[in-house]
Amino acid sequence: MESPVDTETLHRHLAMLAPGTALRDGIDRILSGRTGALIVLGNTRQVEQVSTGGFQIDVSFVPTKLRELAKMDGAIVLSGDAERIITAGVHLMPDAGFPTEETGTRHRTADRVSQQTGKPVISVSAALSTITLFLRGTRRVLERSEVLLGRANLAVQTMERYRTRLFEQTDRLSGLEIRDQVTVKDVVGLAQRLEMIRRLDAETIGYVIELGTLGRLPDLQRQELSAGTTEIGQLLVMDYPPPGGESPSLESLAALTDAELLEPQLIARTLGFGGNEHLDAKLRTKGHRQLAQITRLPAAYSTRLIDHFGDLQHLFAASITDLLQVEGIGENRANLIRDGLARIAEASYSDAAD
Repeated sequence: MESPVDTETLHRHLAMLAPGTALRDGIDRILSGRTGALIVLGNTRQVEQVSTGGFQIDVSFVPTKLRELAKMDGAIVLSGDAERIITAGVHLMPDAGFPTEETGTRHRTADRVSQQTGKPVISVSAALSTITLFLRGTRRVLERSEVLLGRANLAVQTMERYRTRLFEQTDRLSGLEIRDQVTVKDVVGLAQRLEMIRRLDAETIGYVIELGTLGRLPDLQRQELSAGTTEIGQLLVMDYPPPGGESPSLESLAALTDAELLEPQLIARTLGFGGNEHLDAKLRTKGHRQLAQITRLPAAYSTRLIDHFGDLQHLFAASITDLLQVEGIGENRANLIRDGLARIAEASYSDAAD
């Protein structure tokens, strides 16, 4: 039996079945004709071993041909890329030892064939007007386009609200950094929001893939809303290394369930900051995120400055003479840095006053 299917593999096969593809066109024609079908993607030795009878065809795939062949009894075997129709009218006889919870004959056969061969099998139900993809024990019912579009739009709207909240928290954190009042709880809150947006982004990508040509607009909105969030996460990690010395990884939050992601103490422990007793502990930012706001200051110079001064507070206290001690920092760049830090501080205090 093949190993469980990964997300990337599932998405690849869902993309083949998305609206606008030739394969989906052919399947939609079958549904319109109310005949149903059993379609195997891949003509391998394992598929041949569970196949009996049928007709060898080996012709280029055309949606109308798939529709006509589905009128016959038996399964249709396509090439793995769905570019050719290999055989039709095939009787599939998988090993009954493969477990399945399906009750219908067509679905039960599709599930077992996929488990035994590792190839995707599509079951088109005439009675229920549904399309079901079976892949190595994974069962996925393809939703109607209007349902998927509604879910994608809802996910995009939620992402928009989360992004607004993310930048509000980012601005608040900037103010706390200037005043040297950051706690573990503040960093945890921003990390939590970033992970929520990442999950919504991944969910929306899944809808976009299944929507095919209909997913262009939600995908453009998704890309716009997720832009810059990865960079915020990278700078956050660089600014707040945990006491143990190892760099925290926001990717580690992906292992948390949705319910666990609502627990600040658990997020803090996952990031290496401890539990309840550490949430109010003060942290001092290195300053990577603040320096990134200074235009015309390359990231390499930001790293040199932080390596030299240690953190943002020492950078604020540094004079032009102090800045000139850093390798590669000349008088013009030193003035740029001082002016940039001053503007950041003024903006922060101005926002706090408002």
